[in-house]
Amino acid sequence: MFIFSADATARKDIDEDVKQGQQVPFIVYIHFADMFGAEQLCKIYLMRAGFTDIKINNRKTVAPSLLADERVLAADKAMSEAVDGGYHIQMFDDF
Repeated sequence: MFIFSADATARKDIDEDVKQGQQVPFIVYIHFADMFGAEQLCKIYLMRAGFTDIKINNRKTVAPSLLADERVLAADKAMSEAVDGGYHIQMFDDF
């Protein structure tokens, strides 16, 4: 699994919180085998959510032993969701 911090620009207004052209920070969890593929999936998922100009700032690899530890998954709901569903996207609230 990989965790990315990314910035993306809204293509259009999204709800009342994000306006067109606004740059928004994200943390994205991708459960995938390799870094290159995970980065591409990160970009695709953010594009599907209505964002462009995606820049991945930080990358972190999660050790397989952590993914197998039920205590870790219980403590980190985003990581648990990514293990179950393949990915999790979280927009930072304080932008």
